[in-house]
Amino acid sequence: MKWKTLRDFFWNRVYELAMEDRNIVAVIADMGAPALDSFRVNLPSQYIDVGIAEQNAISLSAGLSLGDKKPFVYAIAPFITLRCFEQIRVDLAAMDLPVTIVGVGAGMSYDDSGPTHHCVEDITVLSPLPNFYIHNISDPVMARAFADISVKFPHPNYVRLDRKVLPKIYPEDFSFDDGLSLLKEGNDCVIVATGNMVHRALEVSQILEARGISCGVIDVYEFPVNARLLLEFIAPVERVFTLEEHSLRGGLGSVVGEVMLDGAVSKPLYRMGIDTKKGFCYRYGGRNYLQKCLGLDPLTIAEKITTAFTGS
Repeated sequence: MKWKTLRDFFWNRVYELAMEDRNIVAVIADMGAPALDSFRVNLPSQYIDVGIAEQNAISLSAGLSLGDKKPFVYAIAPFITLRCFEQIRVDLAAMDLPVTIVGVGAGMSYDDSGPTHHCVEDITVLSPLPNFYIHNISDPVMARAFADISVKFPHPNYVRLDRKVLPKIYPEDFSFDDGLSLLKEGNDCVIVATGNMVHRALEVSQILEARGISCGVIDVYEFPVNARLLLEFIAPVERVFTLEEHSLRGGLGSVVGEVMLDGAVSKPLYRMGIDTKKGFCYRYGGRNYLQKCLGLDPLTIAEKITTAFTGS
């Protein structure tokens, strides 16, 4: 089980559900996965491959939804979201259709494919859409759970999956109803993270503990954010840090800042992510190398937080 990606956990569960519910349909834009092979062979009437035609996949899924089907439309994350913005906006969000978009390759998890395959703007682009929800998956338990949640979800829903294998965080019976969770309490500060950066936040919190800084960790996995609960979780701490493998412009840090402003919460907020004002990341290499270039490696993050407390 350790080698399975979030994609495998998610699609394996969708396949199990589809065996019992013939209204579940997988709409694929030239992508593969072991569970999708099972769909194609065992449930051919519930499997549609449109080829490299992501915009068509969204519009087709909208039509299926209007026919009382439960479509899951799947491709590489930037192509099934950014390439399809108008179709998502008009065909799904405007009509509030319960279609699940499944994108694999969140952040820089297609590290070896360069900036065309990096997906670091999708939360910014899709968050303003009415009736639209983003679920940024951080562990295998969550991936499997959101297969069940998505089948019954009453609105357009984007399940954002990392390409890499991520370790388990949550117990099997965890409820994901709140949209965010406090994974670790802290007295001095808290890191609000999302997706794969939740694991990085937990790692950094251990480094900070050794330096005498008590740092909590919050996992935000649903946008729009549960503002009431977020404000409750950040209330006890002195400083708030956000961490994302996503553009700082309109990403998690911006969302947390808006929640704090609207809630009249005045305390220091430090945003850590990708500064797209500097342009695309044209460096090539493994994900750890890219994160280090962008200042998202554990020691650089820990230094930034330490400096916020010591001033040096």
